[in-house]
Amino acid sequence: MNEYDLIVVGSGPAGRRAAIQAAKLGKKVVVIEQGRRVGGVSVHTGTIPSKTMRETALNLSGWRERGFYGKAYRVKEEISAEDLRRRLLITLDHEVEVLEHQFSRNRVHHLRGKASFLTPDTMQVLKDDGETLHVIGKSILLAVGTRPFRPDYIPFDGKTVVDSDELLEIQDLPRSMVVIGAGVIGIEYATIFSALDTAVTVIDPKPNMLEFIDKEIVEDFTYQLRDRNMKLLLGQKAEKVERLPDGKVSVQVDTGRRIVTDMVLFAAGRIGATDTLNLAAAGLEADSRGRLKVNPETFQTMVPHIFAAGDVVGFPSLASTSMEQGRIAARVAVGAIGMEPQKYFPYGIYAVPEISTCGLTEEEMKERGIPYECGIARFRETSRGHIMGLESGLLKLIFSLKTRRLLGVHIVGEGATELVHIGQAVLNLKGTVEYFVENTFNYPTLAEAYKIAGLDAWNRMGEVPTGAPAPSTQPSDPLVAEAVAPDTQKKSAGK
Repeated sequence: MNEYDLIVVGSGPAGRRAAIQAAKLGKKVVVIEQGRRVGGVSVHTGTIPSKTMRETALNLSGWRERGFYGKAYRVKEEISAEDLRRRLLITLDHEVEVLEHQFSRNRVHHLRGKASFLTPDTMQVLKDDGETLHVIGKSILLAVGTRPFRPDYIPFDGKTVVDSDELLEIQDLPRSMVVIGAGVIGIEYATIFSALDTAVTVIDPKPNMLEFIDKEIVEDFTYQLRDRNMKLLLGQKAEKVERLPDGKVSVQVDTGRRIVTDMVLFAAGRIGATDTLNLAAAGLEADSRGRLKVNPETFQTMVPHIFAAGDVVGFPSLASTSMEQGRIAARVAVGAIGMEPQKYFPYGIYAVPEISTCGLTEEEMKERGIPYECGIARFRETSRGHIMGLESGLLKLIFSLKTRRLLGVHIVGEGATELVHIGQAVLNLKGTVEYFVENTFNYPTLAEAYKIAGLDAWNRMGEVPTGAPAPSTQPSDPLVAEAVAPDTQKKSAGK
């Protein structure tokens, strides 16, 4: 009764997608989750909570309307931590209910308890009531996620010095905050609290933040943050954090600067939650940050029947990519043939303003020696931007001069994480600049920015000369291996 085709440890994005995929293929699947409710970090302390907090903050603060009514405009004059938590709890209940229903209707078994390896194919599950179960799996997927990195020199107390998990439980909104770490999580929370009119300072030892994002987008984003008086101490390290007798916190920076603040959020990295799995019994070993090394195409570990997916395997650590990793791993694990995933996926940063990107950055184009041209559109150039009162927002498209194909789309501004999917589709379907020039976009919309940016690039690239062949759908561009055109396949099949 305790033998399964697939054992999934963790019910976050990777785990739940893997479990449901395997179940839909008719396999016997069990999900082991040590948390009180299913959903993992994504639902309870990560993706969903932070995005819910962001939306609540923007709504209650009147942030989106300040372009019309002034910086002093607020929907709710006094915003409390309880206001943020109330909407969060409603959202989490909904997410858990949906997930439990998905498991139920797909006949996915669910065990609550702490899992660890006994042998490479047997796991022990220690339940809350002390009962111990043994489960055997033909294949095992580790989707245990990560937890905040908590170094010894940071005096965490859950109130004035917190990590990103504890931030969701604070009792009062601080008037000032220092965020240590300018990664995705740090920047998201820093800008959310800035939108609530908290005075925010960000400290990071790296000279630049979000280095994987197109530099021009980061520069525009940085300008917007500084324009609203956020302090960015980049290239500077927080050497000492000390709680003061008056309830405030002192942060000493290696440049000699000392900052006194109401709250410190330490968001400088996360570590894989693999320390309780007894990996040695399965012949596995995690790196110094608790992450597992896998084959990036199949997500197999060094033990062929054991897979890992999601944040525990490292970059990009997105809920969206974790889901796809889990699905692919599950198909390989149960012997199903899977299609190769699209090469380019969107990356979303839910800061204020949002950033989203797909494809190659301008810096990567230069490194690869690809001749290119860029098209730029600013949201204020669109009628919808004026209607919404947007004073900022930028969309950047990068095209190959050789093939005229779109190779990169980068957006900063309102709705960036929604808008990017238009560019993602055109990029993966190998569309050219002519798509944006010749197609109609709804008016008035922010999506019109695609036409504006397309025309901006087209004006520099010039029209395809009359009589010249149209841009090839099978270019010799070394970036992407072209598939055989469908009509050619048919002819070949006919022969």
